[in-house]
Amino acid sequence: MAHCRYKEVNSGRQAASLPTIMELCIRAARANVRDTRDYAAEDAIVDRCRKQDFEAFGKLVDAYQNRVFGFVKRMVLSSEEAADVTQEVFIKAFQNFSRFDGRCSVRTWLFRIAYNLCVDRSRKNVRSLSEVALVDPSEGEEIDVADSRWQPEQLVMDNELMTVIETGIASMSEKLRSVLILHDQEDMAYEEIAQMLDVPIGTVKSRLFLARAHLQEVLKRYTEIGV
Repeated sequence: MAHCRYKEVNSGRQAASLPTIMELCIRAARANVRDTRDYAAEDAIVDRCRKQDFEAFGKLVDAYQNRVFGFVKRMVLSSEEAADVTQEVFIKAFQNFSRFDGRCSVRTWLFRIAYNLCVDRSRKNVRSLSEVALVDPSEGEEIDVADSRWQPEQLVMDNELMTVIETGIASMSEKLRSVLILHDQEDMAYEEIAQMLDVPIGTVKSRLFLARAHLQEVLKRYTEIGV
């Protein structure tokens, strides 16, 4: 993962503007995800999976297990639990492949299963996740969010700042955290996230706006330490 140098910020913390810091930090978490899928080959594998072909399903697991695990790990915040949930995702997918109708991509379908399992597990554990101190707009209200793509490889983030960012992400509600991870780490488009979560595109944009606002507030408090 890319890291960004922060030593030029007024003895470590003040000179850079907050939006720039926030943008660089969020993008650093994307791990340079690139969509290199062979859609024709994937469609053939999906057809075989519908027929309970174990070999084909193994190829699908190989293609997606790391990315599913990465998403789940940031939702449940425990590697051991994330491994359990990831395994459950693919078991559930295999058992229900006959119901996969192809109206969304198999990636979207797998991440939808993962998201639902994370939410279910959170509820069962009666886990108390901190909500951001911001009021969500109504579900249909759209906030315009710039869809720029930052380049994390240009800077290197030090461990202290990355820890601050991870803590900020962990303190969000599941709704905000999932949208942030899907958009900024998995590089999913608004439309795909909306399809996966079964919400309007305006809701996706609103949640992304609030997630970034929360991170900006976290970074602002960090940069003001010692001022």
